[in-house]
Amino acid sequence: MKKFGLIGKPLAHSFSRSFFLQYFEKENIEAGYDNIELDNISCFADIKKQKEYSGFSVTNPYKELIIPYLDDLDDTAQMIGAVNCINVEKGRYIGYNTDCYGFTKAILPHIQLNHTKALVLGSGGASKAVCYALQKMNIAVTIVSRQKVEGRITYEELTADIFDTHLVVVNATPVGMFPNVDDSPPISYQYASEKHLFFDLIYNPKNTLFLQKSKENGALVLNGYEMLVNQALRAIEIFNI
Repeated sequence: MKKFGLIGKPLAHSFSRSFFLQYFEKENIEAGYDNIELDNISCFADIKKQKEYSGFSVTNPYKELIIPYLDDLDDTAQMIGAVNCINVEKGRYIGYNTDCYGFTKAILPHIQLNHTKALVLGSGGASKAVCYALQKMNIAVTIVSRQKVEGRITYEELTADIFDTHLVVVNATPVGMFPNVDDSPPISYQYASEKHLFFDLIYNPKNTLFLQKSKENGALVLNGYEMLVNQALRAIEIFNI
């Protein structure tokens, strides 16, 4: 029986294991799926030595840190610089990025002609996939981070004028994720309007404070569940099961 696993920490919030196991049962696939919480990415070397697994999903905080432990990356993962799917192919560990695919399928039906600029909150592995996907849609991206870095702006620099021109706002941070459901990214939600699309990569809870506050001001809101499903189905294709 093939075994697959989710690498990250923490994993208590994740729906991935239940999704994969339900899919395997529905499709009569003999396969297992484990949650693999690693205290440090160096522990992945020990997982590789066991040779138990045929593939992995990768979540925070290891989407970038895991790359040095892989034998190769597909073109998309190489361009993005982040991996959320690993397939073991003839003993070689190949990294893929299906977040980009999942995000694109989830958001594209809701993109309007006036959605030409986007704010992406966060600068980690998930943010990199989101930025790549938006740029492929010809949407200009501004990354918002806590610290001042060249090419990005800070939360304190966000103004009404910026929100007025950036009509897509994506939360690619874990802020607001279970169990910290009373947290939300520190932006001025009063600038949200009916012109805006707010997308939260978080799916647990399904209605984050980020989405609640923006919806109260008229914005269209989407959570990350459809993205999760889409990227997982793409991973299953890569796993060839």
